[in-house]
Amino acid sequence: MCNFFKCLFFFFLLFSANAQSSIEKALDWYNSESVPYISVTDLQNFQNQIILDAREWEEYEVSHLKNAVWVGYDDFELADVADKYPDKNSNIVVYCSIGVRSENIGEELLESGYFNTKNLYGGIFEWTNQGYPVYNTKGEKTKKVHAFGKLWGKYLTKAEKVY
Repeated sequence: MCNFFKCLFFFFLLFSANAQSSIEKALDWYNSESVPYISVTDLQNFQNQIILDAREWEEYEVSHLKNAVWVGYDDFELADVADKYPDKNSNIVVYCSIGVRSENIGEELLESGYFNTKNLYGGIFEWTNQGYPVYNTKGEKTKKVHAFGKLWGKYLTKAEKVY
């Protein structure tokens, strides 16, 4: 049943995203700021963080932040994170395309006691829009970023869009 609601949520997001004209407006519309944001600039200076990619595997495979660990969204398992990172005082940054899915995953982490969890403001789109590098699964820098869909891809301005 939970997957049904996730699908319904994404269906709504997909068709209503066109009404939003910027990442900032989209995040104001879709997010409740239940997970504290960390800016792209601050993430550059944030030491000893665990970076979790909350996008689907196909998106991660195209590119991701350096050293990011894929946790997915539809397949996200809190138990997997707990097994890999048992210290609930760990500094965790979660990201997705712009920060909507990662807020949902961040909420689960916060609710389970990972109180140092942050959501990357603007996600991988803002990261690349500000000129920071992304990497493919071979560890090579790439200019490609999975744009999630044509409606969301409008927020990605400084990368080669892959659908």
